[in-house]
Amino acid sequence: MTETVDLHTHTHGRTGHLSLNRPKALHALTLDMCHAMSAALAGWACDDGIEAVILDHAEGRGFCAGGDINLLRHSALNDGGKSGREFFHDEYRLNHQMFEYGKPIVAFMDGITMGGGVGIALPCKYRVATENTRFAMPESGIGLFPDVGGGWHLSRLGGRLGQFLAVTGARLDGAECVWAGIATHYLPAEKLAEAKARIIEHPDRIGGILSELSTTPPPARLEENAALIKKHFASDRYEDILASLEADDSEWAAKELATLRGKSPQTCKVALRQLSESEQLGSFADNMRMEYRIASRVLTRPDFAEGVRAVIVDKTNDPQWDPAAPEDVSEELIDCIFAPLPEGEEWTPLER
Repeated sequence: MTETVDLHTHTHGRTGHLSLNRPKALHALTLDMCHAMSAALAGWACDDGIEAVILDHAEGRGFCAGGDINLLRHSALNDGGKSGREFFHDEYRLNHQMFEYGKPIVAFMDGITMGGGVGIALPCKYRVATENTRFAMPESGIGLFPDVGGGWHLSRLGGRLGQFLAVTGARLDGAECVWAGIATHYLPAEKLAEAKARIIEHPDRIGGILSELSTTPPPARLEENAALIKKHFASDRYEDILASLEADDSEWAAKELATLRGKSPQTCKVALRQLSESEQLGSFADNMRMEYRIASRVLTRPDFAEGVRAVIVDKTNDPQWDPAAPEDVSEELIDCIFAPLPEGEEWTPLER
């Protein structure tokens, strides 16, 4: 079994157990963690004695706050994106491996679940939210894009909710995750230890166990704005969304418009096209191939290093986007970001 200090892998009888263990980084994924998870899952896939897998985190506020942003920024600034592309390539292989996995995986999203954390949670058959869950795809704030399968998952939420989440980076609580279909169950955090113990004892009864321990979540605040989201985020053209919000004098529209004014115009346009194209794709592998093309290019464009500087490194929250305005992000630029990669450089899934 592959083991790193940042990831614990165990077997408990007929259940495999992956536990993220980088509490100071809110369990953000490193390349070593991705490799270790992938190796453990591959081993359990071939083990007839393992029937299910539990995915959770050790101590702390995070389930998983994302990927290794420091590595990615260093790569963008110092090695032309080489090590960053390697990270994306193998992280996306893990996402695909989990999506196609033949045994049920239960993700306990008890805490911050963002970016890379979304990428490992949403492929799981069972996705448990709690009162501690904070779910988001916040990449528009750092000039990246909602990757790790975000194109596939978000485009299939319905009601234009995925488009709203992709461009605004809105954070959802556990109740909202259940309402949106992002989570399959809502459990009080105090019930998680019992849920895991019972699943370990009866890995063939996961659905029943989670249903028995579930409680009715509080009302989802997001539901109140569902009609507004569907109306104002109806277009795949970013300028249309901004114009729709500008034409609405409500407090909600003003708040969302202000939020969007701080986001990377390039990311917002990329995300809308990404979701539109993903919705038409026939397989998750096709989606990951598309997202790797995007990632390979936006990694070294100006907005990513600048966004990370402003939001994470200096914490000044004053990114200077380039291009600065939505109308300056040309269709030609977006076409280049989405174009196929040279032969031998395209993303490929793990061989089984």
